[in-house]
Amino acid sequence: MAHCGGSPVGAVELLVGAIASAPAAPEPYAVLAELWQDRGPELQGSLEAEGSLSAVLAQAYFMFLEGDMDNAVMTLGSVTGVRPDVAWGAAPWFGDARFLGEVSAEALAEGCLRTLDHGHDLDSDEMRHRFEPWFRALDVVSERSPVPESLAAMARLPRACGRYELSFALCDRADGVERVMWTAVARAATWRAMGDLDQAAEAYECALLLDPANWSLHLDLADLRAEQGGFAAAASLVEQGLGHEPHEVTLRAAGAAYRARLSGSSDDLRALIALAPELANTTYRNLLIDCACAGPKLPRRLVAQVLAIREG
Repeated sequence: MAHCGGSPVGAVELLVGAIASAPAAPEPYAVLAELWQDRGPELQGSLEAEGSLSAVLAQAYFMFLEGDMDNAVMTLGSVTGVRPDVAWGAAPWFGDARFLGEVSAEALAEGCLRTLDHGHDLDSDEMRHRFEPWFRALDVVSERSPVPESLAAMARLPRACGRYELSFALCDRADGVERVMWTAVARAATWRAMGDLDQAAEAYECALLLDPANWSLHLDLADLRAEQGGFAAAASLVEQGLGHEPHEVTLRAAGAAYRARLSGSSDDLRALIALAPELANTTYRNLLIDCACAGPKLPRRLVAQVLAIREG
């Protein structure tokens, strides 16, 4: 505190800096615990007002000290999502038996999702090493509390890190309790990340059997069939999806794109031109445009018109 002009928030910043340099070292956490014991109420209000990365990380530890394991893991997930280059999960409390014995599967799953919020590339040996504490937590908690939907969500983190075997293991554990659509989707996404489109399609088909009225699953499988070059199958799957959600603009745009690619239909390309501005996901919109413009014998004027939307 003497080095921070008596400011507890300044002390937290110094301690979090030490944690960032050596996340597994217990000493900064011991000092944080003393600070929390001595200045807890004052510190809580100051950290909430501060909102910095240091403040949020400290709050995660203080939540652990208070026995609020669920909010602790979700908060740590948020910090990790911002700065995955630091092995925050190596903190002694994160591997503590009390934490692993009390945190819920739902909260751990949400924490995992928050680590992915900012889209950092985690598929490297360095990242896999940094996330080892998370992988250990996934193994322990999923065995203790195998909630299928939560395990399916957990599987996204090891998949993003290239730990495909752990992603599949979580799916297997979930299926041992109950087969649900989300687990099949997690399998499909893992196979797709591995580049095995046939296995991914098989998993999406399993998901559709479990939730046949889900229009989004029809679209996922249609997109996969289109990626495999099966535009007739893709168009048919979109039509099935429209049977459940006839006004869904994404389905309508995908159907127009796949029919234009298959048959060179000017009418379908015009339909895509009308629908494209309504698509919020510009990356997906551009994929559909590229697909449609590769259709046979399409009028150049129409192709130029839809490409202008892509470039706009």
